[in-house]
Amino acid sequence: MRTNQQTTLKAPATLSGIGVHSGNPVVITLHPAPANHGIAFLRTGMPTGNDRLIKAHHACVSATELCTVIGDVESGAVATIEHLMSALYGLGIDNVLVEIDGPEMPILDGSALPYVQAIDAVGTASCGAAKRWIKVLRSVRIEVGRAFAELRPIDRGFRLDVEIDFENPVIGRSRKAMDLTPSAYRREIAGARTFGMMRDVERYWKAGFALGASLENTVAVGETAVVNPEGLRYADEFVRHKFLDAVGDLALAGLPIQGGYRSYCGGHRMNVGVLTALFSDRANYAIVEGPSARRETSLTEFGASLGIAAFVGDL
Repeated sequence: MRTNQQTTLKAPATLSGIGVHSGNPVVITLHPAPANHGIAFLRTGMPTGNDRLIKAHHACVSATELCTVIGDVESGAVATIEHLMSALYGLGIDNVLVEIDGPEMPILDGSALPYVQAIDAVGTASCGAAKRWIKVLRSVRIEVGRAFAELRPIDRGFRLDVEIDFENPVIGRSRKAMDLTPSAYRREIAGARTFGMMRDVERYWKAGFALGASLENTVAVGETAVVNPEGLRYADEFVRHKFLDAVGDLALAGLPIQGGYRSYCGGHRMNVGVLTALFSDRANYAIVEGPSARRETSLTEFGASLGIAAFVGDL
């Protein structure tokens, strides 16, 4: 398939599981979508009986604590979207309608691998339209304490450089940098699982988080070792999962990015925040099409065409 063409799925794919934070069962179906549709979530099963369509876009993000949430509780929201978004971006898929019957995506095995496998099982298809990109023209950077995230121009493609630095010696400090391609994503990123420290479990439960977490979907980290009997899938699985999350959050740009991303001690808040910084000034980026890289409409105009209201959250 030509990489300068927009893609979608050949057929629907259905997955089910529980939400890692809510613990509630949920069913999702990934539907093929036409050119220029982008990624959108159709939230069904609402108490009002009304369905709600929510674009997967940084302007629709309402929360970034422990997971990324789009929409709002009153009219409909979807939480923990980052693993699916990461799989779609990692595999280069542009247009999908995600039908979901609850407020949180299934955690599955804690990685993006089940999504990748479901997508590979149905296959992908060209939408018959040129692919569009967001080209970073000027560097932008945000900082919160010692943490930072930045986007910068590069000649082609999308390169991520993610570094973590935890006091817990089991996790420690590590860094993962690579160009994002479907083959590299499948091989090095998709299987990395979410993780959490055992000492935080009771606090999360009291706050209403991690109610569905278990050793089946989370790497549990003790003071001196990983609790899961099977151990880690990769020696540096922790930073690979942070890389996975960054891909999913940055997919909320609305179009794939041509640029370089670097973060240190980042997370969902920082990933979404750097997108807000990028789109705060029209001189920071251009929207280009296919191999011609010609300038098109601004993202503000693109968002308005989708009916997206502006949202600027805390960085």
